[in-house]
Amino acid sequence: MKLEDAKILICDDSILARKQLTDIISPFKVNSILEASNGQEVVTLYKEHLPHIVFLDIVMPVKDGLAAISEIMEINPDADIVVVSSVGTQSQLRQAIQLGAKDFIQKPLNGWQIESILKNRFEGGE
Repeated sequence: MKLEDAKILICDDSILARKQLTDIISPFKVNSILEASNGQEVVTLYKEHLPHIVFLDIVMPVKDGLAAISEIMEINPDADIVVVSSVGTQSQLRQAIQLGAKDFIQKPLNGWQIESILKNRFEGGE
């Protein structure tokens, strides 16, 4: 799949973090970028739109990222979830990976990390 055909879902309770990720991804001219502000919204949007990749925070209101990962994996066991978090213990990270997250990025974000993930997922052989 080409990157410009991708649907990307960003979930973070911080509007600033969502904007930062959107600003990094936008130049790639992807098909669509969806945003959610908590774990419940991300699960609902995932069901509706079946995005190709999800960038997901762990610590959020309503439903945390770990619960969201678990529910998304029930919908699609092959879901591509990248945890993006500044707060997270080793046990939370380990649990996210065990639940099915494919990658982890530590905040503050570096644009090259996001670019690398996108290019590997979409232009690098999928």
